Amino acid sequence: MNRPPGLIASLGNIARNSIGLVLTRLELAALELSEVRNHLLQLVLVFALAVVAGCFALAYGTVTIAYLAWDALGWKILPIITGVFVLIAVGLMLYARGLIRSGKLSMPATMAELKSDRDMLL
Repeated sequence: MNRPPGLIASLGNIARNSIGLVLTRLELAALELSEVRNHLLQLVLVFALAVVAGCFALAYGTVTIAYLAWDALGWKILPIITGVFVLIAVGLMLYARGLIRSGKLSMPATMAELKSDRDMLL
């Protein structure tokens, strides 16, 4: 006849299962953090390239356009060029904000599992 496990064995099983649960959640968090890191690196790279491209465009484009249009428009060409580059900068900022708001920098699966664990324990 099998005897039911004692108190110590039951506590050992609970501790083993709890450690297994914590390790599983840590593995899931590590996996999602690696994905978040990749998306964050992509965002930083896009931002850096936008800044470099913006600087080159601002330097070369402004000089060229101002030189070519100065005879026809005079000083009015400078605010026109400024407006164009402001629109480009706003477009790039909206793109970056869209990447952030799309949820690619969050960990939805880990957060859902932690919430379900909390609800189960309470």
